[in-house]
Order: sequence, then structure tokens, then C-alpha cells
Amino acid sequence: MTHPSAAGRGLLANKAYRRVLGAYTFAVFGDWFDMIAIQVLVAYRWGASPLMLALIPVSLALPGIAFGSFAGVIADRVDKLKLMRLCDLATALLTASLLLAPNLYALLPLLALRSAVSSLNVPAQQALTRSLVREDQLLQASSLNGLVNQSSKIAGPLLGGLTLSVLSPGWCIALNAVLRLLSCLLLLFVRPEAAASGSARGAGAPAGAGDGGPPPIPARQMWREGWSFILRSRLLRNTMLFGLAGTLLIQIVDFQFASLFLAIAPERDELLGWLIAAAGAGAVGMIALMNRAGAKLSHGVRLGGGYAMIGAAIAGLGLLQPGVDALPVLLLGLLLGAGNGMFMVAFSYCLQKETPPAMTGRVFGIQSMVLGTVMIVAPLLGGLLVGLAGPRLIFAGLGALIAVVGVGGLLLAGRLWPAAAPVQSPPPVRAAQG
Repeated sequence: MTHPSAAGRGLLANKAYRRVLGAYTFAVFGDWFDMIAIQVLVAYRWGASPLMLALIPVSLALPGIAFGSFAGVIADRVDKLKLMRLCDLATALLTASLLLAPNLYALLPLLALRSAVSSLNVPAQQALTRSLVREDQLLQASSLNGLVNQSSKIAGPLLGGLTLSVLSPGWCIALNAVLRLLSCLLLLFVRPEAAASGSARGAGAPAGAGDGGPPPIPARQMWREGWSFILRSRLLRNTMLFGLAGTLLIQIVDFQFASLFLAIAPERDELLGWLIAAAGAGAVGMIALMNRAGAKLSHGVRLGGGYAMIGAAIAGLGLLQPGVDALPVLLLGLLLGAGNGMFMVAFSYCLQKETPPAMTGRVFGIQSMVLGTVMIVAPLLGGLLVGLAGPRLIFAGLGALIAVVGVGGLLLAGRLWPAAAPVQSPPPVRAAQG
């Protein structure tokens, strides 16, 4: 087995992947500037209620539900590199338009439209990564993507908080637009032929239509085949159901952190940024440990253990008293991030590892749609519960339930994720007749 450090050197020697990873870095750093600014703007400046705060994730989730699985089909059919470039450019323009929003009612439609663009970008990025790296580098690529994502939670909130202390949330939003333009610019230096082999492997790839091969596969047929493949794969099916169970509970409180900190630290809006920064540090440390462990840890340990730590951290935050110091917040943030880093890398790696290249875009598109569906009901339920019972009680109770789900995953790991034969590839894809 290749040592992780050696695999990392080989992976980062891949110029095309390195530039795609760099573009992804610009994008996620901008997103954290953006998200912190939006939460501070809505909660601390506009004085939105918990229920109004819950409308933000709903507006972000609706496009993913409506277009998620079809976005995966599109990612499998078109040039992934061009699609990512167009998504970055459109996201930059839509982000800039947020600066013109005078209130939450004007902000929500713009966030929804921007989320619709992102629903195309996510499966395209995953499918492009799958086509650029070798099979033995998939875990390393998933770890690096997760490392970048979690590292952004350290620098993003801290720099965003510094910017907010001097300027306004609008400057953080503008910075996200600039970083998205930089992401698009970096993707312009990725040579199209670098991803050509991966695109050609995709079912219904454009190459088939212009070189005497079969005509493109209809989108509806590709969508059905993606669902059929997931339902036939026990490991993928159980992974998605387990992820759905935990996500349902997490999303009830995910956008209520601002309400919680308004209750325990009303004069210290910077604590929210510190919590996210600590979570990023915890995730980076956990990802580094997982990377050294390689594939020694089972899916059950990674996924169940991740949820157990997330739940313990959320419950602990709910037990904090008003006037809390920064130290408990930072410690719970580290635990929260460690659990999140463990779960997200394991979840992404499991889906990539068990999915053939031709199905990658569809599987991740369906996964985005399924997990995004809970963001319609869960945040609204969270807003109602926090408004009725207060954020501290809801965080303590929901955190305990999430921890129970994680422990259940650990105890039932052998049944949910058995060390069985590899996932069967889908049957040969044929173009529809007539």
C-alpha cells in the first residue's frame, strides 16, 4: 500500500488537479466570508427572528432539491471544466448582486438563484476530480478537498470577523465575488485535454455523438439509472440513509447558531466566528489523523464516530451559560470540527470509492438532492422550536439525539457497512430507441 505522503506528492504533481484544487480553495474561502457576513447582517444588524433565520437555509436548499439529481446528469453529459467556469462566473455576478439587497425578502431570492448555480458546480467538481486522479489517489483527493474546506473555516471567519470589525458585511460579500472570479480565472489555465479521458468515460459524454458512436443518452434515462444504481448498492444506500438521519437533526440547529450566541453572548458577535474557526482547526487535525491512518478505519468508525462527536459538541454548546468565556466555545468548536471532518471526508470518499466513473456525477447530484431535501422542513422546524423553547434547550436535546445516531452507527457498523464484495458496476448503458 502506498504511503500517504508519497501518494500526496504524486497527487499534487498532477498540474490539472492542483489547479482545480486551487480554484476550489478560492471558492470555499469566499463562501465562508460570505456566510458569516450574511448571518451577522441578518441576525445582528437586521434583528431577524429564529424563524426568519431559518428561511436562509430553505432558500439555499430549494434549488438543490429541484435540480440536484438532474444537475448530476448534466455534469455527466457536458464538459465539466466549462461548466465549472460558467458556474464560478455566474456565482460571482450573483454574489455582487447581494450588495443591492435592502432586506431579507430581497436577499432570499438571490441566495436561491445562486444556490441553483452551485447545484451544478458540486457534481461537476466531484466528477472532474474523479477523472483527474488515479483510483489509489481517491482517498487522498477527498482528504485534500476536505482539508481545504475545513482550513477555510479557520482563516475565513477570523479574516471575515476582522473585516466586519472595521468595515461592513458588504465588504465580505464583495470579497466572495472577487474570489469566485479568481477561481474562474484559475480554471482557465486547466487544459481541456486533462479531463478528456474522464469525460469520455461518462455515460452519454459528448464524444459519442460526434465520432460515429451511439447518440447521447436521454437525461431521463440517465437519471433513472443513477437512482437504480444507488438502490442496488447496499453500501451506498445505507450510507445515504445514515447521512440523511444525522443531517435531518443537524439542520434543525445549523442556522440557529446566531440565535444561540445572541442568547449567551449578545454583546460578543465575534464568538460565532471563533466557534467556526475552532471547528475548522478541529477538522484539519482530524483529517490529518485520518490521512495517516489511510484505509485502516472502517466506514462505520468514521461515519458513526463523526456523528457522535458532532452531537456531543452541539449538546455541550446548549449547556453553556450566559456570559460564557471564549475557552469553552473554542474547545467545543474543536470537537465539533473533528466530528465534521471525520464524517464529511468519510462520506465523500465512500461515495467516490463505491461509484464507477460513469456514475459519479449522477450519484453526487442525487446525494445533494436527497440531503438537501431535509433543509426545507428541518430549518423551519428549528426556527419554530427555538422560538418556543429557546436555543439552549433545543441545542442540548438535538445534540444528544445526534450523538445517539452516531453511537448507533458504531454499534451497527458491521451490518450497515459490511466488508463485502465490491459494488457491482451498472449494466451497459444503451441509448433509447426511437
